[in-house]
Amino acid sequence: MNPINRRTFLSQLTLATAAFSLPQYAFSASSMPADFVEVEITHGKIRGLRSEGVNIFKGIPYAGSVSGDHRFRRPAPLQSWTGVREALQLGAPAIQPPRRNEPAPAEDCLFLNVWTPANDNKKRPVMFYNHGGGFVIGSGGSASQDGTNLARNFDVVVVETNHRLGLLGFLYLDEIAGADYAGSGNMGLLDMVAGLKWVQENIAQFGGDPNNVMIWGESGGGAKTACLYAMPAAAPYFNKASIESGPGVRMTPKEIATETTAMLLKELNIAPKDWRKLLAVPAADLLNMQSKLPFVPPFIEKNKSVGFMRRNYGGFGPVVDGKILPHHPFDPAAPQISRNKPLLVGWNEDEYTFFAWERKDTEFATLDFAGLQQKLEPQYGPHTKKIIDTYRKARPNATAANIFIAVSSITMMGLGSVEIAEKKVKQQGAPVYLYNFGYKSEKKIPGTDYPMGTPHAMDISFKFNNEIPPRGGSAPKESFFGGNKPERFVASRNFAELWTTFARTGKPAAKNAPAWPAYNLQNRPTMRIDTKCEVINNRFSQELAMWRSIGKL
Repeated sequence: MNPINRRTFLSQLTLATAAFSLPQYAFSASSMPADFVEVEITHGKIRGLRSEGVNIFKGIPYAGSVSGDHRFRRPAPLQSWTGVREALQLGAPAIQPPRRNEPAPAEDCLFLNVWTPANDNKKRPVMFYNHGGGFVIGSGGSASQDGTNLARNFDVVVVETNHRLGLLGFLYLDEIAGADYAGSGNMGLLDMVAGLKWVQENIAQFGGDPNNVMIWGESGGGAKTACLYAMPAAAPYFNKASIESGPGVRMTPKEIATETTAMLLKELNIAPKDWRKLLAVPAADLLNMQSKLPFVPPFIEKNKSVGFMRRNYGGFGPVVDGKILPHHPFDPAAPQISRNKPLLVGWNEDEYTFFAWERKDTEFATLDFAGLQQKLEPQYGPHTKKIIDTYRKARPNATAANIFIAVSSITMMGLGSVEIAEKKVKQQGAPVYLYNFGYKSEKKIPGTDYPMGTPHAMDISFKFNNEIPPRGGSAPKESFFGGNKPERFVASRNFAELWTTFARTGKPAAKNAPAWPAYNLQNRPTMRIDTKCEVINNRFSQELAMWRSIGKL
């Protein structure tokens, strides 16, 4: 293996890391008076806060210990408690580098948060969000995905979990550790299933409908959602799904997961027969070892020339083990188990500007077309000229930098999203709806005059309706990615209303948006979400035809 340090590892992560370490947003909880609220759930009573018209419960345990003897295994049974347990503070996130304004990461991390308008008997739709951060970082307590505004403004219940990540969540031991460790390569996913089971058993106490649950997520959370969409264990617990900028078409085959496990054991000087020594390795040491392996992206390409996936990747993410995850989520087809469950899928128009910002890449902004050819050739080889020619024809006014961003954005998150939509249509079951998020931030990538546009992860605060005018007459604060323009409040309202209506009815709709037709293979309607939403037929038709012709779609 080729060791890399954690800084390099995180900088190369082609997933959403924005929502996990960004400063607190303007919509953080205010100092308005709050009241305690108590509710009894399956394992005892809990106490949350009522603030600004929303009941908020944080740090609720939804399963037992996953440390010690339960490392790499199903959680221990959750023990009931007496008295009233405080649910006022976030629970520990999974093992990872420290997170801003959150508790210290810990192995025992199976906590969830709930936002609800009221703990009454009203059957509200439940929106079960899977956080981003790939499969290695993130939590259900990130500020940008605070569920307060969705709950208050759209009368829904929002649930978000912490779950095992990285090596502790996805180390494949099935072939060397025996029956007790069956499913070890997908423990992080099974944690989410445990969270969904908790929802089934408890959400009625929070004014939610256990029979109307939507799973959704962005970036790595989108890929997690794609996996849940294909998992028999998850099937009884949700009714619809949304995969956002994280098209999990394919996951890690068990053959490659086996190689990754072997590399890890070799690096730790542990013989396969002595694998139990892993149970005694400090979590901090495992995190350090994890950083020496490549990341697992949410969209693993298929190498058409050899008919199988590239073998130049490893790391820790969901494993196609034939049992917990029976097959790739959307390869060779959409999962039959979710045939009758409606689906939303799509991506942001300028995904790559996030990564340019994160990596301090300013060079792309000065490219001319000769430089663009040189920049793309290492990845696309003999196809490079055809790619550039296609984009120049389709976008005659585009600069070289514009084309670089467009190419990088669609290959990161767009092609997989289209593939999912097409395969879902071919299944001839429940509808699928394809979208592009397009609101343009005026903020510049530092060191350039190039605007962020619609970067990866900017959709999080918009779809959670966390881009809203401030209360009480105070001046609005600048959005981290979204900029200063007041129009962003309208775009956020549109996005949130489309998603909450989908959660409620299975069909996305909003007062100020046109009717959103289901995707089909004739006119391929795509909803572009902005201050003014519009349905665009056959969007990116020239570009997609080109990507198909070179085997990328």
